[in-house]
Amino acid sequence: MNQSTNKKINSFRKVSFLTVLAVYFLILVGGIVRTTGSGMGCPDWPKCFGSVVPPTNVNQLPDNYQEIYLQKRIAKNERFVATLENLGFVETAQAIANDKSILIEQEFNPLKTWIEYVNRLVGVLIGLFIILTVWKSFPIWKLDKWIPIIAIASLILVLFQGWIGSLVVSTNLLPWMITFHMMLAILLVLMLIYLYHRSGKLKEGKGVVMDVPAKIEWVLIAALILMIIQVVLGTQVREEIDQISFALGNMLRGTWIEQLGLPFIIHRSFSLILLGVHVLYFFWAYKYVLRGSNISLWSQLLMILVIIEIATGMGMAYFAIPAFLQPIHLVIGTIIVGIQYFLILQLREHKQYRLNSN
Repeated sequence: MNQSTNKKINSFRKVSFLTVLAVYFLILVGGIVRTTGSGMGCPDWPKCFGSVVPPTNVNQLPDNYQEIYLQKRIAKNERFVATLENLGFVETAQAIANDKSILIEQEFNPLKTWIEYVNRLVGVLIGLFIILTVWKSFPIWKLDKWIPIIAIASLILVLFQGWIGSLVVSTNLLPWMITFHMMLAILLVLMLIYLYHRSGKLKEGKGVVMDVPAKIEWVLIAALILMIIQVVLGTQVREEIDQISFALGNMLRGTWIEQLGLPFIIHRSFSLILLGVHVLYFFWAYKYVLRGSNISLWSQLLMILVIIEIATGMGMAYFAIPAFLQPIHLVIGTIIVGIQYFLILQLREHKQYRLNSN
């Protein structure tokens, strides 16, 4: 491979890696938005109170600003409901149409407005990173056509994610919409990780190929599936916390945990299963994987993050859900999913090399 081609591959990998980090940062900021209750800090989308730069004082808004933006959201929701009905999701459409909580319009809060505004700016940054990723993928089209195709697909997903984000605002943070929005973010991360891994296979020099038992890959796949389920359960717990917080006026924080229902009990108990599966994976990885290899190092980081994730969960359960722990707990969970997926790709790559060499 000539130096020019190698440079193009390295350039793409750097950009794709930075894009993964940027998406994780967006997930962290999104967690802060939700923890601070700033999701409706901007009642419209993509602008904020009709401006590119949001106001800093309520005096900058018309007296009937709540009614103005409520009517705009209602009109957008009516179009969304009609779209769902045309697609055959009649029950979901009717549930949204009859949900009176959507009609609640929040008062202007400059802090919450600017927190949400920063979240949107980071979202724009992600879009620019994805566009750059697509641009950097074109020079390696001849080496692997799937890399530009998947890069373009990730750009389409970002645009779709932006549209879903606008619906999250127009439906006044409808719980299942927030969960769907989160799942799309995780899907985007996995696509970008796959691009980073696939482009690495184009480079010369594969290092030592390890003969790793198939059971290690399978237990890691199980851990990935369980972790995604755990993230979904976590969003349901978060929805319950939001409802309790709203009902109590964001007061009496120490009583929130005891008011949580079955989703929290399942989520808490599920963490023990996850810990057991990861301990089994780490034991096998330590036994069969070459010390100092990428798989070994990433496996160590994975185990550390799993322990930290459980610790932050315990911290929220026993210390009245400290606000600063919530976004940390969320972003570590999504990082774990990303590392699990990357390790699976690495293990399959070694397996493929073994098959090709035989």
